[in-house]
Amino acid sequence: MNYILFDGSARNRLLPFTFTRPVADIRVGILTIREKWELLLKSTTSTITEDYLAEKWPMVELEENVMINASFLPNSEFLMQIKNLKPNQAIFHQEDIVAFHAYEDQEVALGDYEQIELAGEVIQINNSWDIFSKNGEAIEADFDLLTKDRKSQPIHESNYVKNPERIFLEEGAEVENCSLNASTGPIYVGKNAKILEGSLIKGALAVCEGALVKMGAKIYGPTTLGPGCRGGGEINNAVLFANSNKGHDGYLGNSVLGEWCNLGADTNNSNLKNNYAEVRIWDYETEGFAKTGLQFCGLMMADHSKCGINTMFNTGTVVGVSANIFGAGFPRNFVPSFSWGGSAGTTVYKTEKAFEVAEIVMKRRSIEFSEEDKKILEHVFEETSKWRRG
Repeated sequence: MNYILFDGSARNRLLPFTFTRPVADIRVGILTIREKWELLLKSTTSTITEDYLAEKWPMVELEENVMINASFLPNSEFLMQIKNLKPNQAIFHQEDIVAFHAYEDQEVALGDYEQIELAGEVIQINNSWDIFSKNGEAIEADFDLLTKDRKSQPIHESNYVKNPERIFLEEGAEVENCSLNASTGPIYVGKNAKILEGSLIKGALAVCEGALVKMGAKIYGPTTLGPGCRGGGEINNAVLFANSNKGHDGYLGNSVLGEWCNLGADTNNSNLKNNYAEVRIWDYETEGFAKTGLQFCGLMMADHSKCGINTMFNTGTVVGVSANIFGAGFPRNFVPSFSWGGSAGTTVYKTEKAFEVAEIVMKRRSIEFSEEDKKILEHVFEETSKWRRG
């Protein structure tokens, strides 16, 4: 069977992270949503996404296809429903289309499909803040999936360890002279990842392949440092997708950073309003501030955005793609993509300058800043121009 992951209605609610990727390539837990599906399906997948992303993430359609809404995370019960889908059957959950079986070039009129209700409890990543607020459940599920019937590398005797059966070190992982408390959730240390001396870890935590926890870091779960990320200072319930850096002292809590982000030394974010009220954050669909239902909600920063030393982010701040933030005081709690500046005001961050930085940053990790990447960012620059000043 050919499996295709589609963005679905959640795509706009997951902006700004889905400006630069399909929903399937959001990381929550240890793995991206696509990686979860491919592991359980034992099959590759392709994608139905926005036209400007399709060159990098093309759809592969065969004679028979099962379309899966990428905002829903897989589990064993859901997987069985997917495997048992027959032609002209569709799985629904409330008003969401979860999956359907279709033939190549078939005219899809879902009213003609036999409707099946989604079985059991399934995690859905329906809003940007779900990425951190549901990260604990996702880490637990991924930990069990990745470590089942496998043996961890030895945990060095210099570590203080609590609940060691819920700690797993992949080949090449290095952890010495640290405190590892997995009583509140598992701790997963990926291939060639490192947790340096003096770090205090309280699970759940995922330190993915090649990631680094700096000396003396204090990390509270559920937190994910994606492949190639750097984590230091104090981190609490945050998700960093890949190759992003929060490497210095300062606080990051109830937050999400995309790829290629960098927080300057002593950057701090607020995750709780002074009056303890519900946090509202920028909604790209309504072009206003939407309720999250959360008392704790911090920083949402999309790919290629950066901030200077001593930057302060207010509760529920949303930073778009490729913004560069610096200066004293709190920047606005919505910083549009390709903004340059801070609380004193912003100008437009020209694409040619942003591309120069992206190329240098990515080259340091031996990754090419491709023509596809440039076209995607150029599209985002144009699409988001209405929100920029200057």
